[in-house]
Amino acid sequence: MGNSSSIRLAKYYKQTLAGLQSDLKKTNQAIDALIDADEKLRELFSCIESVPGVDRVTAAEIIINTNEFNRINNARKYPCYAGVAPFEHISGTSIRGKTRTSKKANMKAEPLLYMASLVASRYCKELPEYYERKVAKGKNKMNVLNGVKNKIIHRIFAYVNQKRKYELNYNFFLVES
Repeated sequence: MGNSSSIRLAKYYKQTLAGLQSDLKKTNQAIDALIDADEKLRELFSCIESVPGVDRVTAAEIIINTNEFNRINNARKYPCYAGVAPFEHISGTSIRGKTRTSKKANMKAEPLLYMASLVASRYCKELPEYYERKVAKGKNKMNVLNGVKNKIIHRIFAYVNQKRKYELNYNFFLVES
């Protein structure tokens, strides 16, 4: 296999990549059109995507999993469903092993929340401080990221329930009831 055949293969790869990028662009446009056509869906995406670290794919997965927050509307239930909440291995009085997340959880949601927690723990205003503080105390980095995932989930549910977007310096005392 000489240099000319690798150049030919690179040409085909570029054509395939260009086709895939074109298809991806069309698919994203179709998804955006569906979201814009439904007012409730547009509002949900707006609230969820305003949370730092959460992208459109993660927001879509959460909306699908919760059936537009009709099936799961509690921020304490979703971490169990998404495989974020740790469980102890207890049988009677014996404790076997360390706490772990359930293998029965939704295996699509957890990786998306993991990526959101990585982004948020680096680029969000207050979450990098939380992350560094916990790691400095000697906590396992993966456990700290699990805590960040829980914080993101609780923020998403809070903003969806309040029908508002994320604000960095939101003052609860100035809001009229």
